[in-house]
Amino acid sequence: GPVLDRLDQPSFAYRTGRPPAMSLQGLFHPTYNVPTDPSMVRTLLITGDVIPARGVAYFAAVRHDYLWPFRPTAAYTKNADITYVNLEAPLFTGCPVSPASSFTFCGDPRFVGGLTLMGAKVVNLANNHLTNYGAAGVASTDQLLHQAGMQTSGLGPVAVIDVRGIKFGFIGFNGVGRAIDKTALKAGIARARQLSDIVVVQFHWGKEYERLPMADPHVPTPDDPVVIGHDAIDWGADIVIGNHPHWYQGIEVYHGKLITYAHGNFIFDQMWSEETREGVIGTYTFYGTQLVAASWKPVRIYDYGQPVFMNDRDAATAITTMEAASDSLASRLGEPMTTVGRFCLPAPRGIR
Repeated sequence: GPVLDRLDQPSFAYRTGRPPAMSLQGLFHPTYNVPTDPSMVRTLLITGDVIPARGVAYFAAVRHDYLWPFRPTAAYTKNADITYVNLEAPLFTGCPVSPASSFTFCGDPRFVGGLTLMGAKVVNLANNHLTNYGAAGVASTDQLLHQAGMQTSGLGPVAVIDVRGIKFGFIGFNGVGRAIDKTALKAGIARARQLSDIVVVQFHWGKEYERLPMADPHVPTPDDPVVIGHDAIDWGADIVIGNHPHWYQGIEVYHGKLITYAHGNFIFDQMWSEETREGVIGTYTFYGTQLVAASWKPVRIYDYGQPVFMNDRDAATAITTMEAASDSLASRLGEPMTTVGRFCLPAPRGIR
């Protein structure tokens, strides 16, 4: 009958011309071919954390080349309608250059040329390191980015970009070291909703070095990324973007909307483990205002700061790991898994 027909998503989509309902199965094992009508299709590209500080800054200075971290991936990242990155170091003239381990980050303003090279149109500044040099560091970075033709999210105003008549609105919130202000989040989403057709919310959140999203017990008022992500969707976000953990994490489909919890590292000097050398570049494809497809291109960092695309075998392993993490999360939340859910990761301690 018609009910069964509706559940047969690919043929339902084929007969009606409408995209199937979003699911983990459909995202990781797509059977729906997105129409190629350029008037209807728009792409949003997201990277992991961009931290042109410490070792990255040192080796760029040694090479006299501030585009060096971006070169191997730029042709790919600039190919989307909107490229949205999380910049996690203030950029200003006089930033001290040293490869020594430090958690006070900054970078040379010439790194903005790398963001331009990679096609960045929106830069998220809501994170725990952008303020390492105080309000002056934030202001100089914001000004530098705007002078280079980029918009910023996370400082209050909604960044709005019109792509062939569809407006994308971007807001960002930091939940590392402090709780996310839910009143401000709800108001920010409402404001973005007024100004745009597609609301994109980026969060800096969660516990580091984990494959599944979880609250960080080391901060005074830890937020559970799953709770915050659900709130954002409930309050009107169309897609939720996560970063900070330095590992890529599983994704979730919640009420038909996508929550990506972490994309891992993109440009950073964390060469001390395989996991921290890895990240994924996400491409999120919209048909009209509906997200209809997602794909992830894994990268591995070399030479303390230059991401390079993985070979096919390693990339497949990374995507399988990401899918297993997504299934583990879905299992914990009682949500639909993919057909390969039997490969899901064991639940970490403390969230069983």
